[in-house]
Amino acid sequence: MANAPSVFDGVTSTISLIVLLLEFVMLRAALLRAQVRLYAAQSGVVSLLAIVIAYEKSLPELYILAVISFALKALIVPWVITRMMTDSETEIAGSGALGVASEVILSIIIAVFGFFAVGALHIHSTVLPTSALSFAVAVVLVAFVLMIVRRDVVSQSIGFFSLDNGVSVASLVVAAGLPLVLEVAFLFDLLIAVVVFGILMRTHHRHVSSLSTADLTSLRG
Repeated sequence: MANAPSVFDGVTSTISLIVLLLEFVMLRAALLRAQVRLYAAQSGVVSLLAIVIAYEKSLPELYILAVISFALKALIVPWVITRMMTDSETEIAGSGALGVASEVILSIIIAVFGFFAVGALHIHSTVLPTSALSFAVAVVLVAFVLMIVRRDVVSQSIGFFSLDNGVSVASLVVAAGLPLVLEVAFLFDLLIAVVVFGILMRTHHRHVSSLSTADLTSLRG
């Protein structure tokens, strides 16, 4: 007879599910500032998951990682993106390649596929339940949809950054005890990505006075 799920399994699965739900809300958000706030909230939830694991599994390095991750993903990155949006005076997300309903249905199908595909692999973790890994893969796939169907730089950058949140949850499932220096190096990569997207946003806006990537062909020489 299989053991009943523990309170820790229930809490961590619920937190992972909240990360996925925030990704879907991000996909539906029409205002760029709303997307940034949702990304900040999602990053805060991922940091909370790290704290819960640190407490339950006695992994003190995860407390440090959670603090650094929260400062970077939930505070600094949203602040930088908001400053750039203020300079560009753009508030509305660019039109998507599909309608909102079609985007959500497509995301649900892809998320369900990712969720059950991970279950079929029979991956077992000593840190988190397998369902958390399934939710993490679903977050990554929905983030890809957000990056592909939206036609503005901010939404696409938010999709990329939230993809990193999905990867963070997956890394907590399979390698929560990864040396802290490696995990901080991953966050440093995210910081570089913020700089790259920032340059892209400023360059694109300076040339076409818009953040819509539908006008990207006008940048060709």
